[in-house]
Amino acid sequence: MFGAHLSIAGGLVNALEEAERLKMDCVQIFTRNQRQWKVTPIPPTQCDAWLVKLEALGWRSGRAVAHNSYLINLASPDPDAWRRSVALQRSEVERCEQLKIPYCVSHPGAHLGQARPPGELHRLGAAPGRDELAGLKRIIKALNRIHRELPGYRTKICLETTAGAGSTLGYDFRHLAFIREHVMEPRRIGFCFDTCHATAAGYDMTTDAKATTVWQQWKAICGIRSLRVFHLNDSQGAVGSRLDRHAPINQGRCGRSCFRAIVNTPAFAAVPKILETPKGTNDKGVPWDLVNIRRLRRMVRRI
Repeated sequence: MFGAHLSIAGGLVNALEEAERLKMDCVQIFTRNQRQWKVTPIPPTQCDAWLVKLEALGWRSGRAVAHNSYLINLASPDPDAWRRSVALQRSEVERCEQLKIPYCVSHPGAHLGQARPPGELHRLGAAPGRDELAGLKRIIKALNRIHRELPGYRTKICLETTAGAGSTLGYDFRHLAFIREHVMEPRRIGFCFDTCHATAAGYDMTTDAKATTVWQQWKAICGIRSLRVFHLNDSQGAVGSRLDRHAPINQGRCGRSCFRAIVNTPAFAAVPKILETPKGTNDKGVPWDLVNIRRLRRMVRRI
């Protein structure tokens, strides 16, 4: 289940066709221009073409993923910004439902209060601070409203692990677990594990033993069944750097053990593993997405 985030330029279906051309197993897209607040309806012809191709590929059962807009901040303390974010997140879920996309990856948000000074390590496992707790509660309120307004929708909002730059929430596994534990409909919430973000947040997976320890922590705090999507990105920043900068696989600071632990865990076999690594081609003209997927596939142990 290896794929990448691909462009929808020229039409939504183009991402599926490119994924097929590159022999990927899954794909992630933005369903719209993610840098604009304005939302325009999906043209019926584009929606139909997407659904036909999705069916032809046999990808209706969890192989298509969407990512929400970076403008959304469900933790915002500003009432107007919060309401605007809730409305945009709702539209993201509505579009996913229309396109039969089961997972909408979403950054939890930033509380915009007292932030940890640059260079200071996260205190992973500590109780959230006052501003953090207030932000987490605003996220819960937002998700409850969206779920209440969209009863019966199948698309799950998948909260993503973050590097924790500035006042961003989600850098600690406990943040994600707290949100899911306190929403009214927890079954509608999943998680997305980003390897770059987790590394930058301070979760050390640079050896096999350390990677095992991190996954034991994840299992105890968040559980395995709620993990619906992976973002497999290497990290330019070191462990705990809080630097959200992606690097090609094996060319960053995550460690090969980080990726080996994921691709060789049977429980993760059917979980989409999405690359968000730099695009372009290498010096041999091979697309970097293909290079990175081949590197990941070589890590899979043959039994």
